[in-house]
Amino acid sequence: MTPNSEVPDQRLEQGRLAVLCILALDLGTSTGWAIRSHDALITSGTVSLRPGRFDGGGMRYLRLTNWLTEIDRLSGPIAAIWFEEVRRHVGTDAAHVYGGLMATLTAWAELRGIPYQGVPVGTIKRHATGKGNADKDAMVAAARARGFSPADDNEADAIAILHWAIETNGGVA
Repeated sequence: MTPNSEVPDQRLEQGRLAVLCILALDLGTSTGWAIRSHDALITSGTVSLRPGRFDGGGMRYLRLTNWLTEIDRLSGPIAAIWFEEVRRHVGTDAAHVYGGLMATLTAWAELRGIPYQGVPVGTIKRHATGKGNADKDAMVAAARARGFSPADDNEADAIAILHWAIETNGGVA
């Protein structure tokens, strides 16, 4: 599914224009997130998916599922999801974790009929900073320049993804 053609940015709701709720994610053990709610308010943060000492291997994926369900319940319904599409990882473990998180996210979205789309890392960085290979500090600075106070680069990346999705209509504009 692609949010580009299926989810307009706004819809007519009871005679007035309503803003659709969209979610942006930087998937990882410390997942950055940013969400634009129905009142156009943008909030962001990070959620730790790090397994505990006595957790089984699947707990991080259950945590993501539970977190997605909760944010959809509290802020949603979510109309579309964009996530950072990573093509290259530093290590094998990081690649496995990312793949599991992406599988969990996409299955969760498919079950609910929520369109989703990955956005290449270079596209996000170029949109936020003007450089496709911007470092973590530059991404944090770009988020701060927009008036946000990200706790780390994961949250800054999610903010950048959300702004990319809003400003380019999900890559269509």
